[in-house]
Amino acid sequence: MTLTRRQFTTLVPGALAGCAVPGLASAAAPQQATGSNDLTALTLSEASRRVRAGTVTSVQLTEACLARIATYDPKLDAFITVMREHALAQARALDGETKGGRSRGPLHGVPIAVKDNIDTAGTRTTAGSAVFEDRVPPDDAPVVSRLKAAGAVIVGKTNLHEFAMGVGETSYFGPARNPWALAHTTGGSSSGSGGAVAAQLCYGALGTDTGGSIRIPASCCGIVGLKPTYGLVPIRGIVPPTLSLDHCGPMTRTVEDAALLLSALAGYDKRDIASVEHAKEDYLAALGQPVAGFRLGTPAYFYDHLDPEVARATGDALETLSKLTKTTREIGLPSFTSIGDLGGAGETFVYH
Repeated sequence: MTLTRRQFTTLVPGALAGCAVPGLASAAAPQQATGSNDLTALTLSEASRRVRAGTVTSVQLTEACLARIATYDPKLDAFITVMREHALAQARALDGETKGGRSRGPLHGVPIAVKDNIDTAGTRTTAGSAVFEDRVPPDDAPVVSRLKAAGAVIVGKTNLHEFAMGVGETSYFGPARNPWALAHTTGGSSSGSGGAVAAQLCYGALGTDTGGSIRIPASCCGIVGLKPTYGLVPIRGIVPPTLSLDHCGPMTRTVEDAALLLSALAGYDKRDIASVEHAKEDYLAALGQPVAGFRLGTPAYFYDHLDPEVARATGDALETLSKLTKTTREIGLPSFTSIGDLGGAGETFVYH
């Protein structure tokens, strides 16, 4: 059986997402609905193609997202600030550019949300805390500047665990709720971003990750979340929990969408102490690479004390992946207190 990198990377979050949230019980769960909801159900890539083809406008996409936010966000609390007028003004300007024959790229005219610990000029950035309830930064963080330059419409600022230091249950603005089941956690700290993407309130969102804050809500909400290589995406202008561990990355509904969003975010920032110069890559093209040569390492103790349903789903996923790749074997990872001493097999792991 041949499997592309794109299919491979889609398989893993799909398998794990199915066990992360045991049931789609909420009436607020994402639906393939009619009317404007047909637009919000599009993937980022599909929305982008329709804008470029001229079959839909940025204003239509933005109004559809804003309408869905108005309907569902009172229960989900995914957003701290909805930038309605700002977003519609952006969308109208981008539609004007489209009519003039200009396109800024795949994100042109597509509504994207931004986690509320990432600075947005003229719009409050709270980090989910009363301390910053009225904080309005004068400048955009580089990742926001890059989104705007790429033509993305910033539709709002998403909820998070206070100061991004937890798994989503504590926010001055109330906890974000899981759109699949309101009684379940959304994960964290990028809880609002995960919920907003899963509930089709936007086509993608930015999250930040220090110890799992993109990956956990992506798993809990059944979406794709990528923690990029350290230094690849600038973190200047983001409220920092731990500078040496902080990352910013995309949260989307498909792997293809994550590649498109990452392409707009990645790049060197000379004013960012954590930023690393790196040759530009085509992440979309990279999705077509074969996976038969991949070597998978499974840290055995990660699977201790699992819920039986989670254990079965994880085991099934690992069994399938082992048949598609070159090798699969257990590895040892360092403890938090002795990261340099892994022991066993004389292997060396380098963390950047």
